[in-house]
Formats: sequence, structure tokens, C-alpha cells
Amino acid sequence: MTNTPLAGQSAIISAGAAGIGRSIADALIGAGAKVAVFDVSQEAVDGFAAAYPDMIARVVDVSDRAGVEAFFGETIGAFGGLDILVNNAGIAGPTAKIEDMDPAGWDATIGINLTGQFDCARLAAQHLKASGNGAIINIASVAGRLGYANRTPYAASKWAIVGFTKSLAIEMGPDGVRVNAILPGIVEGPRMDGVIQARADSMGTSFDEMRNEYLGKISLRRMVSMDDVASMALFLCSPAGGNISGQALSVCGNVETL
Repeated sequence: MTNTPLAGQSAIISAGAAGIGRSIADALIGAGAKVAVFDVSQEAVDGFAAAYPDMIARVVDVSDRAGVEAFFGETIGAFGGLDILVNNAGIAGPTAKIEDMDPAGWDATIGINLTGQFDCARLAAQHLKASGNGAIINIASVAGRLGYANRTPYAASKWAIVGFTKSLAIEMGPDGVRVNAILPGIVEGPRMDGVIQARADSMGTSFDEMRNEYLGKISLRRMVSMDDVASMALFLCSPAGGNISGQALSVCGNVETL
């Protein structure tokens, strides 16, 4: 594989200006792709634009259907097509027992995590088919293969993403489009710290005790990095992953349970 296996290809990444999305963007750009990102954070978008002035970065909320459609129209017009879609946008959702959960938290989590991916795939589909080498990567979670007490909206959305992925792989495969899901495990960083703190609060324990509990459920006893996830994304987009489709691939150190 060459150092620029994605030369001449174009990609859209939702929530691509920070976190896992930014790591994936860095990897795809490093492999020669043209990349457009959208994100809800103006600061993150400004940072991406400063680092990559030849790319496209806009402030758009994935739940803003009209805004997303406008972004896709602008990007595909500028790039002259689309080869790769990375559905990365998502939220952690509420942490609570089902009887105590505000239904608005459920609605928001499903709307952003699942419906956001549907909207992006719907807008990208015809262009990915025209590519002849299209690829969709849907970011799910190990919660998409495991039960997750007190995090039912999040887990439900991630299980649904796996089903969405497998269905799209069957539907779009005859048109040469590969569709896979990446299931990150416990990804080190501020977002995971927030999740651990929220769960610690809900369980009446300390942050350190809850963190150790999480690590004790990982076979390798360590968290993964955003770059680990980006490396898998790059592999799946590249010729090396040319015959991989319909898969839900965990990057997690083997999380045994949540």
C-alpha cells in the first residue's frame, strides 16, 4: 500500500473537527484524501480550518436536517463527488435508571446518534454509488454488542447502528459501496472521563473506583486511543480493506462487559 492510498478521493466526516472525528480526518488527509468536516463547535471548526486551509469545515449540528443537506450540497459540489462517508457524530446521552429517565434524553440520543447517521447516508448514497469505490464507516460502540445498565438510550442507538450498517452493506454492495461499523471501546480522554463521572455519581461511588471498574472489564486492562480508532477507519477506507463490508469491528482491547 502506498503512503497515499486515498489520493484523489474525497470524504465527509460528521463531528470531524475534534475528538475521534478529528483523528480520523487527520489520518485520511495524511493518506491523500480531500476531507470536509462539520461540527457543532465553532472553536473546533476554527482549529481544523487553521490546520487545513485547503479543506472544508463548517459549523453544523447533525440534528439540523436542512443544515446537513446544505453542507453536503456545498461539499459535493466543491469536491466533484464523494467517495467516503464517516458517520461519527454522537452524544453520550443520559445516565439514569429507566424509571427516572427524562424521555427528552432518549429522544435526543436516538435523534443524534441514529437519525443523524441515516440523514448523512441518505444524502451520500447516490454519490458513493457513482464513485465506484465508495465506503461508509458508521461509528458505533462496544455498547452496540453489550448491554449497558443505566445507559439504555446510548446502547439502543449503538445496537441500531450495527443493524443499520449490516442492512446498508447488503443494499449498497452491488453498487460497489462497502459499509462497516467501528465499535470503539473505552476511549481515553475528557469525554470518557465525563461518562465515568456520571456513572460514578449515579452509582454513589468515586471517579477512581469507577475508572478501575471499567478497566477491570477490559481484557488488555487499558483504554484505547482515538488514533487506534482512526487507524481502523483508514484501513477500512483503503484498498487493504477492499473486501471488507457488513462488519461490526471492535477496537476496544476486548471489553468483556459494561
